Amino acid sequence: MPNGSLIESSGTATRAALARVMPVRILNGHVHVSLVFLGLLEGAVAFASLYIAIVVRFESLSASISEFHETVGLIWPRAALIAGVTLLSLASMGLYQLRQRARFPGIVVRLLLAVVLAHVGLALIFYVEPAFLLGRGLMGLAGLFMFAGFIAIRYAFLKLVDENIFKRRILVWGAGARAATIAARMRRRSDQRGFKMIGYVLAPGDRAEVPGHQLIDRDTSLLQLATQHGIEEIVVAPDDCRRGLPIDELLQCRIRGIEVSDILAFFERESGRVNVALMHPSWLIFSKGFRCDVVRLTSKRMFDIVVSICILLLNSPIALLTAIAIFLEDQGPVLYRQLRVGQNGRTFRMLKFRSMRIDAEANGKAVWAMRNDRRVTRVGALIRKLRIDELPQVLNVLIGHMSFVGPRPERPEFVEELTRAIPYYPERHAVKPGITGWAQVQYRYGASEKDARAKLEYDLYYVKHHSLAFDLMVLLQTVEVVLFGIGSR
Repeated sequence: MPNGSLIESSGTATRAALARVMPVRILNGHVHVSLVFLGLLEGAVAFASLYIAIVVRFESLSASISEFHETVGLIWPRAALIAGVTLLSLASMGLYQLRQRARFPGIVVRLLLAVVLAHVGLALIFYVEPAFLLGRGLMGLAGLFMFAGFIAIRYAFLKLVDENIFKRRILVWGAGARAATIAARMRRRSDQRGFKMIGYVLAPGDRAEVPGHQLIDRDTSLLQLATQHGIEEIVVAPDDCRRGLPIDELLQCRIRGIEVSDILAFFERESGRVNVALMHPSWLIFSKGFRCDVVRLTSKRMFDIVVSICILLLNSPIALLTAIAIFLEDQGPVLYRQLRVGQNGRTFRMLKFRSMRIDAEANGKAVWAMRNDRRVTRVGALIRKLRIDELPQVLNVLIGHMSFVGPRPERPEFVEELTRAIPYYPERHAVKPGITGWAQVQYRYGASEKDARAKLEYDLYYVKHHSLAFDLMVLLQTVEVVLFGIGSR
């Protein structure tokens, strides 16, 4: 075999081995192995950064480590602490999302902010627990090595992902309207970081609606076709299943280790949302998720109570200054109480710091918020940008009307309108509404029926997969939303 063919064959085998272990199921959701691998690499860099800083500081490996042990203590617990806090900071900057918003310069900025945030967090830990204390010079060096290492890893990661090393090779059985939703709704490169579309096979009864160059002629068995193209997964997406599925052929593919998925499961896994347009009640009934047991409900409620009390205590000075600023601007009421729809369709009064004029809805009719809304006051624009206007909602969480993480509560007028227009819209009320949520960190501010439909798909994904760990991840990613003003209006 020629060397070039040998290398190409080896590369294909490596891609296949990596792709077959995707996606890893974490946080009751879907996290691709590429991000797990990235996190492990960056955790290792953060862990090693302290050792490198010690060696550079003391100029000798054995002497420096020995002296550090004698004067300060063991290195590895401190290195593990640094790695853990740094990984949380990276996650809070949205750097472990498969569909990354920022280009490489933006990623570098987020890496820098994550390292700074990690050092602030570590400083607080050292203050509370001086036994872990490390010198500022040493921490500064470790931070520099971390930052440089992260930039190198991220650059290599982007190149590797773009070169398809971590992507599953996908073949779609179907080329009609249902199959075309993959090309239509996952057309951007950032949407396809978990898979590489090899092509579509026209199913019986389908009318081709996918790009012609992606159609694959089927002149052999499905197994031979999959083997020929190095397929790791077949997505079943015909327009009419009654025209007959190649059950025996799909079974042969499955037995040979090729994954077989329906289009809804594929779309949910790759996009982190549920495709409402393709969904049917039986899929909801038989699919896994929708956890509502006593342990989950109790842990979520205890988490909400503890965090609410802590936030109220820590942010009381900010709340007081905000209240004074709102009152001084127009001498109007500080708080705004608005009727919203909560869990199981029950209504409650949601609290916010008032950010609009007193006569914003003088006619009493509900109006969607708009970009550069003229009803917003000067103080209101600032507190909306920083999300301070939502601080009083912590009281709603403490009372039990809301949770920290969940679908955003809408006004009854909008809920009635959207329920008529969007299928499955009431299902988002199966859990408590939240101050932040999966839809908030994944999608821009919603102010129309179209936006509401898109956000519903993320909300249903959350309702299906919610867990305490998932909540924590959403809260971490909310830090990025606040810092970069994503979705604020």
